[in-house]
Amino acid sequence: MPVLKFRVYWEEDESVYRDIAVKPSQNFLQFHQAILTAYEFDSKHKATFFRSNDNWQRGREIILEADNQARKVEPLMMGETPIGAMVKAPNQKFIYLYDYAKNWTFLVELIGVAKDENVKLTYPACVRKEGLAPSQYGTKGLIGDKLVEMEEKYDLNREGMSEDGFGEEGEEAEGEEDGAEESGGEEENIF
Repeated sequence: MPVLKFRVYWEEDESVYRDIAVKPSQNFLQFHQAILTAYEFDSKHKATFFRSNDNWQRGREIILEADNQARKVEPLMMGETPIGAMVKAPNQKFIYLYDYAKNWTFLVELIGVAKDENVKLTYPACVRKEGLAPSQYGTKGLIGDKLVEMEEKYDLNREGMSEDGFGEEGEEAEGEEDGAEESGGEEENIF
């Protein structure tokens, strides 16, 4: 069975994204849950998808649960709509909104199709993480291991830095010379 690979960008910073692989037969509810898991968000709020075009204009809506809002076109339900049924183009785009009060917006784009699934994965699966996920409820969640992990990842406690986080002018730390490569994101190859 083929597998669709979507890149889910955080609208505020396109360098923060998650690649999620799903089967065309899986529904938008499963995709919604995979996005929340990939970004480490809880599932306490309403959400919706919009099919989109290349200009990121909102089209047909796919909602989490029925509501009484008046719309020009009746929305589809996430739990009843297979993802494959809404993919109409090789670079199909969707807009994903989560938590209407906070208005978390993610841009979702089809970036690849694999002929066969990876037997090691349970779909939907997050196959790549790039950038630090935004904190759903601010920085108060960054305590304990999470804070240590972020400090280590971004080397926030490096020796030789002043209190404000800057080194001396003209000083370069090890590995920061011109031409040094920065490590990429985490990725599991499914293609």
